[in-house]
Amino acid sequence: MAASFLHQPLFPKYPFLLHKSQFISRPQISSLPFPSRFRASSAVALEPESSPQLNNDMDFDLFSCPVCYEPLIRKGPPGLNLPAIYRSGFKCKTCNKSYSSKDMYLDLTITAGSKAYNEAQPVRTELFRSPLVSFLYERGWRQNFNLRGFPGPDEEFKMAQEYFKPAAGGLLVDVSCGSGLFSRKFAESGTYSGVVALDFSENMLHQCYDFIKKDNPSLTTNLALVRADISRLPFSSGSVDAVHAGAALHCWPSPSNAVAEITRILRSGGIFVGTTFLRPIYTNSSIPAILRPFRQSILQTSNYLTEKEIEDLCRSCALINYTSTIQQSFIMFSAQKA
Repeated sequence: MAASFLHQPLFPKYPFLLHKSQFISRPQISSLPFPSRFRASSAVALEPESSPQLNNDMDFDLFSCPVCYEPLIRKGPPGLNLPAIYRSGFKCKTCNKSYSSKDMYLDLTITAGSKAYNEAQPVRTELFRSPLVSFLYERGWRQNFNLRGFPGPDEEFKMAQEYFKPAAGGLLVDVSCGSGLFSRKFAESGTYSGVVALDFSENMLHQCYDFIKKDNPSLTTNLALVRADISRLPFSSGSVDAVHAGAALHCWPSPSNAVAEITRILRSGGIFVGTTFLRPIYTNSSIPAILRPFRQSILQTSNYLTEKEIEDLCRSCALINYTSTIQQSFIMFSAQKA
């Protein structure tokens, strides 16, 4: 078993994610496949048998076009880090559409670069694009989640890390990351070859960048900030090892579309971990008599789901090994791509 995994590809398209100088010493990594061009030395270092030939002027990256999902080509140095990404220009050879940096993040939304186009978004989406809400999110807003059973960021991170053990050494995407509260924790842990902090809110990504610059500038070496739509994730199918969505599912306009898209980008065996607020199971007796005729309408006004609905959603998107932890209205759930 220990010898066979060395001959299976993990990042066949992205050789720059693991460099000659990198070491992977965490015990969990033994369960992951490595590229065949790498061999394990007695020091547990990954050394390339032959250095990959990279073209710094034009090279494939891990990001894909959100329109056609073909890998984007970029000019500039390869690698998953903020300085390299901000010096790069991206282009899709199929769509001939260009994408560029916004100084603090990479905009990979379908409407990137279209100044005249402003699509109306759901109220929840627009709320978190607000500069005020983005500023307050880690400065009091998120702390109130404890009243509903959320155990707090540190404990939530530990719980998520347990679920993500099979994905150690791989690429993790933190979707709907907000101000990057967990993106930064995942990057700081050193568990993953790279972390992508992804959100639709420009102001949330600004906050994430400010926190990184203030608290831990070194995170820029393995953390990328990307603006993207949860329903059109800018990654090729089967290219991501882990996806995290913290307190996010109830905010998505279409949870089913979002989970289906997460399933698409996960590799076989990849892990999806999410947290959200559970919806109470209403009965006629718990609803005032005058409102009982409108019971179904009441239930449809929110994207909060019951645990059974979340499990059914994961299974309907072909995710397996579903498991969950519940505390009051808080749920952390995990599922795996077959």
